[in-house]
Amino acid sequence: MISTVFTQAIAKAHELTDADQDRVGRNLNAYVEGLRCLRSDLDQGIKSLDARLGKELDIEEVIVRANARYDRA
Repeated sequence: MISTVFTQAIAKAHELTDADQDRVGRNLNAYVEGLRCLRSDLDQGIKSLDARLGKELDIEEVIVRANARYDRA
């Protein structure tokens, strides 16, 4: 089922030029793919914790890796 907000956004995007619609579509696809990857990472982490495979982390190292992964400095 598609939400009302999403339906409204599609209707507004439909009024844009083809080039702008393509840009919106590419951005949306990239955003959705990012969410899918995040969901997958979270699911893997939950399964690991449920299997008691968790380990202590160095939070500074986690931040450095996250920043590098998502190109943030």
